[in-house]
Amino acid sequence: MPTDADAGDSTRVAIACQGGGSHTAFTAGVLKRLLRECDTNAYELVGLSGTSGGAVCATAAWYGLAADGTERAITTLDAVWRDISARSPFEQVTNAWLVAVARFAARGGPLPVFSPYELPVTDVGRDQFVDTLEAHIEFEQFATLADVASVDLILGAADVTGGEFDTFRNEAVTAETVLASAAIPTLFEAVGIDDRWYWDGLFSQNPPIRDFLTTPRRAAEKPDEIWIVQINPRHREEVPKSLEEIADRRNELAGNLSLYQEVYFIETINKLIEAGSLPDEYKPITVEFIDLGSDLSASSKVDRDPAFIDRLMQRGQRRAEQFCAGRK
Repeated sequence: MPTDADAGDSTRVAIACQGGGSHTAFTAGVLKRLLRECDTNAYELVGLSGTSGGAVCATAAWYGLAADGTERAITTLDAVWRDISARSPFEQVTNAWLVAVARFAARGGPLPVFSPYELPVTDVGRDQFVDTLEAHIEFEQFATLADVASVDLILGAADVTGGEFDTFRNEAVTAETVLASAAIPTLFEAVGIDDRWYWDGLFSQNPPIRDFLTTPRRAAEKPDEIWIVQINPRHREEVPKSLEEIADRRNELAGNLSLYQEVYFIETINKLIEAGSLPDEYKPITVEFIDLGSDLSASSKVDRDPAFIDRLMQRGQRRAEQFCAGRK
């Protein structure tokens, strides 16, 4: 348990991972570099959060760290994304078809629309997703690991019928809760957990951030900084005009809506602290962003081509390297 005297020894950091389908392979690359940075005396990692694909990355990293340290976290991230990518000939053909369909739909092309409850193939995708996670992450160990872990894990999901934003934390995280955070309603049936039903966390907190501040009671236990891995770009240079450009921007703005609500909460707390309006258990939090960029289309969020996944991971490592270098 940290003490107030310990607070000045290093910067306490929490990392929040935004969702965004295959684009979150970028997040895996970012985490691989940031986890090594947090091994230094300058930083202490105290929290990981994520939504959708960001939840996959945060969970893989947390498990590796808790089980055997930084290198295990990095190998787990690599292994999970290797299995997520479409490597078999059948998967490659299917992936190319899905990407083409997504691009066609973004251009306004007419497509037949089906509910995931009408297509048995969605069960196959669900099972494959869970099997991939369980092949590399031993969820049955989470209760034991959470008792000794110094890093909090927080995943976001949307309660479909209750209309609430829920989070799953530490020992409550399972393969099913990761699936709940990633259950895009047009692709997966709602995920049932404890008599509640969940959709993709993109409809809730994308990613959870305020939980880093509200759960620890003492200021010394809260993070000094929150590093946000952002998938959806905030800015665009030009007004979108084509149907595909408009669809891309709508997707980006929707994905960022809850993120900026979370950041606004922190900024408001910081202002209240500066004004002397909050008690001592609050402290100002610095928010930093590491962003993917704006050169990718929304339709490529379904692209699991191994070369594309590898490029995104490499980009993530480069961006994280630039981020770390800029802080020295």
